[in-house]
Amino acid sequence: MVVGFNHNVVYKGEMFHIQTEDSGIANPHIITLLYRGGTIISSKKTSYADIIKIENLEQVVEDLMKEQHKDMLRRLKAAEFDGRLFGSQSQAPAAPATPVTPPQNASATTQKLTQSLDEIILEYLITDDN
Repeated sequence: MVVGFNHNVVYKGEMFHIQTEDSGIANPHIITLLYRGGTIISSKKTSYADIIKIENLEQVVEDLMKEQHKDMLRRLKAAEFDGRLFGSQSQAPAAPATPVTPPQNASATTQKLTQSLDEIILEYLITDDN
C-alpha cells in the first residue's frame, strides 16, 4: 500500500513542496498539502469512507491519491495560487527566461536536456495520460 507522495517543485523561481497522504481505513481520507517554506498554501481533503468495502481498495485509493496529487501540481502551474503567493502581479517574481529553441533537426532527447529535473517531473505528473 502506498502511504503517500512527496515532490519538491520550483515554480516562478521558488521551491514548493506537495505532499499527499492516505490516513488509512480507520480514518479513510486522502490529504494533499501545498507548502512554501513550511507554510501551508493550500490543502485538499477527500474522504473515501463510502468505498472502503470494495475488493481493490488499495489500487483505487492509490489512483485517487495520484490524481489528487497531480491536480495540486496542475493548480500551482495554472497560477491559481499566485495572488495569495505573490500579491499583485507587479510583486510576482519574474518567470524564468524562455529557453532558446534548439534547431529543428534537434532530437526530442536534446530538447528534454534543456529542462530542469523539476520541470521534467512536473510535466510528467500533470499530463493526463499518466
